[in-house]
Amino acid sequence: MKIAVLVGSLRSDSYNKFLAENMQKRYQSEHELEILEIGDLPFYNQDDELDPPEVVKNFKRQVADADGVMIITPEYNWSVPGVLKNALDWLSRVDKVLIDKPVMTAGASPTALGTVRAQLHLRQILSAPGVSARVLPPGGNEVLINFASEKFDQSGRLIDESTLEFLDRIMEKFAAWIKK
Repeated sequence: MKIAVLVGSLRSDSYNKFLAENMQKRYQSEHELEILEIGDLPFYNQDDELDPPEVVKNFKRQVADADGVMIITPEYNWSVPGVLKNALDWLSRVDKVLIDKPVMTAGASPTALGTVRAQLHLRQILSAPGVSARVLPPGGNEVLINFASEKFDQSGRLIDESTLEFLDRIMEKFAAWIKK
């Protein structure tokens, strides 16, 4: 199963980037998780949407070709980072490649609440007209990794066993969601 992964942080030592890389490695025998580069996308401009730059065309094609999308985001000012919102804006215009696309959200944070506010806002964005993604429903499916500094080692490896077991269960649910 091919899953496009969008990471909402550009920071090299981001817990969210580490989470994406850990999941890519952990599930490589079952799924092809491809981490897409969103930092290279230009700012969305409606003047360019009918003939976007090649980097945007390639990005949209990668998302369209995926069986599902995983969005892993930090929380900035109680919301999603601008770079992630920009990527979603590009995906929501003209060919609208997220409509009915199975999506899973996740996030890691050094704080107690994880990325709960960002993911709530992300779910609102994903339900907007033009996006209309088929998001894995809440109710035990929220990947909100709190106190991330205690769950990742110095090299960025996820070492918390209960978190790893939880991710295993959620990935099974997401795979079933994609097949629905």
